[in-house]
Amino acid sequence: MARDSQAALVALNRFGFGARGGASGDLINAASDPRGFVKAELARPFGALLEAPGLQSTPQLGQAAFAYQDQVKQAREAAKAATPTEAPAPPPPAEQKPDNQIRRNLSLNTVMTEIAGQRMTEAKPADTAIKPDGMQPNVAAPAAAKPAQPLNVIQKTFRAEALARLQRAMMVDCGFTERLVVFWSNHFCISANKGELARMWAGAFEREAIRPHVLGRFADMLKAVEQHPAMLFFLDNQQSLGPDSRAGQNRKRGLNENLAREIMELHTLGVGGGYTQEDVTSLARIITGWTFAGRQGQLGAPGSFAFNANAHQPGPQQLLGKTYEATGLAQGEAALADIARHPSTANFIATKFVRHFVADDPPQAVVARLRDVFVRTDGDLKALATALVDSNEAWQAPLIKMRSPYDFLVASGRLLARVPEDPGPYLNSLNLLGQPLWTPAGPNGFPDTAAAWAAPEGMKLRLDIASQMGARLGPNIDPLDLLEFAAADAASIETRKTIERAESRQQALALLLMSPELQRR
Repeated sequence: MARDSQAALVALNRFGFGARGGASGDLINAASDPRGFVKAELARPFGALLEAPGLQSTPQLGQAAFAYQDQVKQAREAAKAATPTEAPAPPPPAEQKPDNQIRRNLSLNTVMTEIAGQRMTEAKPADTAIKPDGMQPNVAAPAAAKPAQPLNVIQKTFRAEALARLQRAMMVDCGFTERLVVFWSNHFCISANKGELARMWAGAFEREAIRPHVLGRFADMLKAVEQHPAMLFFLDNQQSLGPDSRAGQNRKRGLNENLAREIMELHTLGVGGGYTQEDVTSLARIITGWTFAGRQGQLGAPGSFAFNANAHQPGPQQLLGKTYEATGLAQGEAALADIARHPSTANFIATKFVRHFVADDPPQAVVARLRDVFVRTDGDLKALATALVDSNEAWQAPLIKMRSPYDFLVASGRLLARVPEDPGPYLNSLNLLGQPLWTPAGPNGFPDTAAAWAAPEGMKLRLDIASQMGARLGPNIDPLDLLEFAAADAASIETRKTIERAESRQQALALLLMSPELQRR
């Protein structure tokens, strides 16, 4: 039984988000057929899709964002017009910082209240009622005359998308498909810090460009990603004009190579993948005109992908030794399809895939096997995931990969059987731990090695969060029972003795959450 429990621990931690507490029976189910338990999620054809009430499409969100920006502009103009000329203008209200900019010294008492089952309450607005003028002689215009500020639909949307993602991760059986979503979303990352549209579209980008394809073909995901308004906005392709196009001639502007460079360096071929700077420039020419419709809707529904022929560089282009004829939008789509099938892409994706799931130093035998599967199946990502699960090395390698902050928080919530109703505490914790949701520091995404997340400062912050959870939940939970849910007899003797020797249940719970069984995958 110990061997089965160990395999179950690998199934849940390496491929999923860890066992759920309560009556889920995840560890027992995984122990009976570890590989089958993981593969079961791959058999659900629409298991990666995410639909929730209130979540809208990118064009709908784009129109809402444009409308919100117009409302903010009108409110500012109205406030300016209502300000008495003889009185100095009041200082502007402090801008509310988005979740990913909350100061690191935020009180940890508020960080994990949702995991502790305690809902955060929103502060009520101050009472702005004004007494009648007859009771306030010599008072200037009543404050009630100030225009109301529009609802921040940008932040509301971001939080709704975050909540839907967190709830899905908490409720799935194993979490392998959700782990695939997280992997590909980080591979093809954008940053919500780019601007209001990026923040508005971050969740929709993942729902529309990533989720439908995690068990499909890589070429299809690549096309969906590079044509999504969020990616085009993030890497400035809407600003790229063919130097010889009508728009380029009129505006005296030229190429922006950001998207082309990241397609080749980070999304497909990888550094050293056989391309040159001239190839980057050529691809940038090929995808000129790939943009999204703006607020005026001249190219289509505001916020939707659009091809602007007037901005597209005319003529044939040569890329990676092949000539692509001047076929407009189809020219870029043909180029992407060929790049998706390039041998360097197969090697780059296989290496990164194995590094994420198995080891920082990926076993080359597994990389070669997955590379061959990628080539043979024309980039079938379900076949790639299946080959990984079928690999003996993936089950034999020790669990030494460090969970990312997101993985750690989700694993803790699952074990504590908490489904969040407010994303705020999780978003705050991710900020503190250095992995703000959908907001990597650069287009290369968040790091994927143990060293990146095992730094002393990061571990101290994890301990602080674990201690807060222990303080809130410890009195009502037996940590030894949770250890049985998490690992059973696959738990190390050291972990079990450490929990047994704890001075209190609160301390024992914190120690469990910081144990290798919860921190490693």
